[in-house]
Amino acid sequence: MPDFFFENYTKGDVVGIDEVGRGSWAGPVVSCAVLIQGKKVDGDLFNLIKDSKEMSPLSRMSIYKKILYNKSFHVGVGLSSVEEIDELNIQEATFLSMKRAFNNLRGLKYRNIELVLVDGNKAPKFECDVRCIIKGDKKSLSISSASIVAKVTRDKIMIKLSDKFPGYGWETNMGYGTLKHKNALDKLGVNKFHRKSFKPIKNILKKE
Repeated sequence: MPDFFFENYTKGDVVGIDEVGRGSWAGPVVSCAVLIQGKKVDGDLFNLIKDSKEMSPLSRMSIYKKILYNKSFHVGVGLSSVEEIDELNIQEATFLSMKRAFNNLRGLKYRNIELVLVDGNKAPKFECDVRCIIKGDKKSLSISSASIVAKVTRDKIMIKLSDKFPGYGWETNMGYGTLKHKNALDKLGVNKFHRKSFKPIKNILKKE
């Protein structure tokens, strides 16, 4: 269970940011920004929040709803499209989605943001201080909360896309390079939601 160690780095408001979908072969990259007002969380919810990768889809969805409907949580979501990923490169597109998530943060203009915590070792620039935290979703409650919202949001997008482009298994692999996805690419080819700048997709296009 993450704690408030990094959130307590400053007395002011702290925003945690995490992204999902960076390594996927298809679909957008999605980021979420979370600010926990007053750094106070109900004990039951506090004990439930953890790294989204360690949760079952059912548990993740349940906590996602609790976060969105909890008045202590200010949440913002941002994404970068496949076109932006191919045009900018995945790192710059990820940074763009993080900035959009931050700018979409509910009640942002009423808050005094002093610190942004970003999961990983690289982050975009913000007008306030920024701190990168390796494995931040295991160390920061706001980052962990952001990872849950970002994951559920992107999963919903990929499930909808799987209805339009069946056969790739996006409803379960979420666009990552699983064996089913690889085999489907051989049979069905590349579609408009695949990232053409990614090497596996680029190699297929070269053969066509």
